[in-house]
Amino acid sequence: MNERPVPPPPSGPVPWDKAFALARLADMLRIRRMEEKCAELYGQQKIRGFLHLYIGEEAVAGGAMPALGPDDNIVATYREHGHALLRGVSMNAIMAEMYGKQEGCSRGRGGSMHLFDRATRFFGGQAIVGGGLPLAAGLALADKMTGRKALTACFFGEGAVAEGAFHEAMNLAALWQLPVLFCCENNLYAMGTALARSESQTDLCVKASSYGMPAIAVDGMDVLAVHEAVKGVLPQVRGGGPLFIEFRTYRFRAHSMFDAELYRDKSEVEQWKTRGPIHTYTARLKAQGSLTEDEFLAIDAQALAEVDAAVAFAEAGTWEPVEDLLRDVLTPAGEAP
Repeated sequence: MNERPVPPPPSGPVPWDKAFALARLADMLRIRRMEEKCAELYGQQKIRGFLHLYIGEEAVAGGAMPALGPDDNIVATYREHGHALLRGVSMNAIMAEMYGKQEGCSRGRGGSMHLFDRATRFFGGQAIVGGGLPLAAGLALADKMTGRKALTACFFGEGAVAEGAFHEAMNLAALWQLPVLFCCENNLYAMGTALARSESQTDLCVKASSYGMPAIAVDGMDVLAVHEAVKGVLPQVRGGGPLFIEFRTYRFRAHSMFDAELYRDKSEVEQWKTRGPIHTYTARLKAQGSLTEDEFLAIDAQALAEVDAAVAFAEAGTWEPVEDLLRDVLTPAGEAP
């Protein structure tokens, strides 16, 4: 049912200095190795509940997050591990949260779908499809009303485009000229339904444009294209108006660990893997002499070591005491405003 043909792999030179170029490779490898380990731990029942992997889509977070400023707000979906990691949430805190330990970034209460970190302005981890869009509009409205010079980047999948919250948030952001960067990660299948089966208009930029805001489509499998696109539009969004970017990407793993994946052919997945963001980017760097195999192996080893340390941290973590389970659920008597 996928109507988007598989384009040729990203190619051509990477015009970044070596340190910056290798940092983007390291970021994508950190996401990939962390999530591969999470899948393994899920099979061992160390991680429970739901787990939605980002494998195949690393170029979006890998390119977008370094372009955003430390004062910007980030809102993401339940497939948010990579966004949180590159935003600066430590892998230790992420892994402990996956385990449900109180050393996790949400004290073990949120798990995989509810990563949160106020210090880095990472506001979720939203488990409801489209649930982060109104929140993003609200954060941007607060910034505009208080004169805070920041924007809100909201990441969501194309499945959210069918939700009323998407249209309400887009409408208000355009009506009030809010500084929101709407980042749609279009992986073609939402939870398990092809875009053409759920949307009469499959050009998502047309939908966004109908609200009177600029909209662009970007190759979401190319970390270079993603970073340059996001960096290029930031001044416009910070100036007070919303903008929509469709990142055309593809996830290699199932929607979640419970997904039987009956909605797409294995051959299609294999075709898209030829455009894998890590190995195509690696090939480009090697072709221009910016990366050797030894350097790649060293970067990969560093990522694997970080993962091992995070797992050890989570394993050594502690469960929240039973007597604290109602903590922060209700306001103590006498403390209500």
